[in-house]
Amino acid sequence: MKLHGLSIVAGQPVQSRGAGYRAIDPTSGLPLEPEFYEASEGDVDRAILSAAENFAELRRTPDETRARFLEEIARQIEQLGDDLLRRINAETALPLARLQSERARTCAQLRLFAGVVRDGSWVDARIDTALPDRQPLPRPDLRRMLVGLGPVVVLGASNFPLAFSVAGGDTASAFAAGCPVVAKAHPAHPGTSELVAEAIAAAARAVGLTPGIFSLIHGGPEVAQALVRHPATAAVAFTGSYQAGRALCDVAAARPHPIPVFAEMSGLNPVFILPEALRQRGAAIAQGLFASVTLGVGQFCTKPGIVFLQRGPDADAFIAQLTAAAKDAAGGVMLTPKIAEHFLEARQKILEEPDVSVLKINNVKDESRSGRSGGNVSQNAEGFGAAEKQVRPSIALTTAAQFVKSDVLRREAFGPFSLLVLVDSAADFATCANHLEGQLTATVHEANSELAAHAALLHVLERKVGRMLINGFPTGVEVSPAMQHGGPFPAASDPRFTSVGTAALLRFARPICYQGFPDALLPEALKNSNPRKLLRMVNGQPTRESIA
Repeated sequence: MKLHGLSIVAGQPVQSRGAGYRAIDPTSGLPLEPEFYEASEGDVDRAILSAAENFAELRRTPDETRARFLEEIARQIEQLGDDLLRRINAETALPLARLQSERARTCAQLRLFAGVVRDGSWVDARIDTALPDRQPLPRPDLRRMLVGLGPVVVLGASNFPLAFSVAGGDTASAFAAGCPVVAKAHPAHPGTSELVAEAIAAAARAVGLTPGIFSLIHGGPEVAQALVRHPATAAVAFTGSYQAGRALCDVAAARPHPIPVFAEMSGLNPVFILPEALRQRGAAIAQGLFASVTLGVGQFCTKPGIVFLQRGPDADAFIAQLTAAAKDAAGGVMLTPKIAEHFLEARQKILEEPDVSVLKINNVKDESRSGRSGGNVSQNAEGFGAAEKQVRPSIALTTAAQFVKSDVLRREAFGPFSLLVLVDSAADFATCANHLEGQLTATVHEANSELAAHAALLHVLERKVGRMLINGFPTGVEVSPAMQHGGPFPAASDPRFTSVGTAALLRFARPICYQGFPDALLPEALKNSNPRKLLRMVNGQPTRESIA
């Protein structure tokens, strides 16, 4: 499929051409064809207004049609075949096996949401029938359910060009809730975004839905903020850095009518290795930890960026084992030259803190001080990042006392790097955890039921994170009903919600209560007959039965 580089509004490429830009091949540092054009203010306005005008129609669309739409998007993406994978590889340098896996995940979650729509019970129908004889006052008939919020702006992530992008979990959950979507292509993979957007448009045509329920917009931060400011935008989904996510939250809060921004942002994803686990399984934990830190060149939001372990001979052995695991590790090309540059800067700030030493792996400390080697950030004559240097993994070491004192050591370095923190006593685990900000995940490695002696640590972590793991590693996020991918700020902007799993659609829904309505005027989910046999809460009891 030939790319045109234009925004797509309501199924049609727009002809206006703002500032041009090209995707960059991270491996060569060279620009890719074609040129892409930033959307104009008018394009943004038309895209959001088209979504708003078609919101009511999408809400009224039968659930079966919406379910088939989600399934058809998956089918259209699969039909793109290797052309899609080749384009993603060119724009991100992600290997084929990873891209095949991500495509499978993306299509699987679209089909998973189709099943949620078909079941219909996500609307959380609650019915309290009238009690006209109740004393001292009668109770009216009350019926409550969830409905879609309205047009949703989806801002894709750099590190997941499919699963957290144009047809990723945010878009799938918004469509499942009955909300139109305006997606902004990530500038790192605009060609991928265009191909997937065409797949969504084709899916809408195939099931007979109006094209106005979806648009793709090209542009940078200014365009993103214009989408958030638009008065018809009802909600925003974002995955990315803390700085960008906070800026979007501020824009949304400053509107005359503020709207929610569901931003999944930064985190260290701390790992706590308790003494008995360290003694019994130190070598295996070191291997698993290093694999988790370096997975995808460290560019997973769940990468374990900080590790706490108790000082002593077992810790010395663990450090030696981790160093050995890392000794011959290959470098890797990061998603973009800008991401590599930001990683090297963040890592360097950590390494320059007092009482921080780097494990002697690939001479990383010397490389990072050069500001150029160690990462794909040098410049060629055209000003694009040249990738003849690859980012190498590195591990640093510090003390609990320094960790508690230093704000810098509690900041994320998004890339293949982790910081080991040596604590002096078991009590220091909970003390250090108290100094952490909100996190997506926290992991505890334990053995022989030693967790019982660390209840204080678990209590702290329950307040700090969205997902707690025992004897595992946080990279790898299952797409399932029970998954929680979010956490207290700054891990996410709202810890009550998840961006992964079927509960993600609750971000784009709101409750409405119907009081005293005749049965004929009620939505199908609230009618006495319960024609779809939804699971409902009727007078405080869950049931699929009709109301006599």
